[in-house]
Amino acid sequence: MTRPAIDQVRGRRIWDSRGRPTLEVEIRVRGGVVGLGAAPAGASRGDNEAIEVRDGGSHLGGWDVQRAISIVEESVEPALRGVDASDQAQVDAVLDDLDPTPNRASLGGNVSVATSIAALKAAAGHAGIPLWRYLAPEPSHIPRPEIQIIGGGAHAGRAIEVQDFMVIPLSANGIGDALVQVAEVYLQVGKLLAAEHPQAGVADEGGYWPVLPNAESALATLTTAIERTGLTPGIDMGLSLDVAGSEFFHDNLYVLASEDLRLEPAAWIDRLSEWVAAYPIVAIEDPVVSSDESGMREITRRLGDEVLIVGDDYLVTSAERIRQAGKMGTATAALIKPNQVGTITAAREAVEAARSVMMATIVSARSGETEDTTVADLATGWAADLVKVGSIARGERTAKWNQLIRIGAALSENVQLAPFPLLGNAAHQPPARL
Repeated sequence: MTRPAIDQVRGRRIWDSRGRPTLEVEIRVRGGVVGLGAAPAGASRGDNEAIEVRDGGSHLGGWDVQRAISIVEESVEPALRGVDASDQAQVDAVLDDLDPTPNRASLGGNVSVATSIAALKAAAGHAGIPLWRYLAPEPSHIPRPEIQIIGGGAHAGRAIEVQDFMVIPLSANGIGDALVQVAEVYLQVGKLLAAEHPQAGVADEGGYWPVLPNAESALATLTTAIERTGLTPGIDMGLSLDVAGSEFFHDNLYVLASEDLRLEPAAWIDRLSEWVAAYPIVAIEDPVVSSDESGMREITRRLGDEVLIVGDDYLVTSAERIRQAGKMGTATAALIKPNQVGTITAAREAVEAARSVMMATIVSARSGETEDTTVADLATGWAADLVKVGSIARGERTAKWNQLIRIGAALSENVQLAPFPLLGNAAHQPPARL
């Protein structure tokens, strides 16, 4: 088979799930196969993650991507023309050489990640196999889903501070059964909220956006909903929080406007510990402000044997930061977002770094998404422990869950969901309710 040398690279404006422009890159290789890559966008961003190139100004709120399209066609295409798309490391090295800045400020993280994905998909298409199988001919498992049910923080008008209230199916063996269980919980939460709390809208990632008095009310609602489905909280279904602590940390205090509280860092960690004792929480992401290394170490020391302590804004998909965190004991799981580092190669290196320090891996989409299902393929091909793409509602989310169903159908019945990294731990006993 001839090598898939890149013949053409084009950029175009498409639209993401927030109704904002985003960049899609199309790569055509010799033989006519085309790969498409779309750049997602986050709402809460780590200080060290790749910077997007946007147009600024008043047109389309400053979000337009005409500058990014020009970069693709004037800088990226000439540099990539003739490069073998199946040599992902070489493709991404070219992108690195075009922009030596540490945060992609020149080329743009949206340009590099969309291009990198497009090359990967063109190579898989040229090989004539699905992307997940191109990455792993015989996947060992399908990643376990982590699914938003209630949105808060930057994803839902900051009505309550915690950004995501999610569930993780713990006892389901197959992706189909896991999603059925989640759908049942989602329906029960809807009934509970309809009876008790008005709705403000739909959260960025497709979950409910209720008017709740505080974060603990959301935890209680989710736990009750799990019980109403006939599942056992903490055994069949666990809760997961994306705290996004940096988003409500001001003047060295965690400001809980919903409760008119201002907590010192130690008191905030105490509050999280109380929630873990009271509710079936099995994972906490970015529990403290991303710059608080000592806080991450303390919460990992205190809770790391009971729940996954996940670094997102803290680790920003950086292999170096992940290795350092593993040595220091400041996290037990790494969130992997390719657009945080700008290329598939750098994201894959982050996965390998996490494994080298015995961290779990969670491949994740962003709050501003498209119908692109690459995240599902990457999570499977990279043998991630978990995959996180938002709720079980809205097309840009269900496209990815449905892709996992298709992957599951294509695999042997012996290929099941990944075991939850803490399964069998005492954290999975039903907790005492406050």
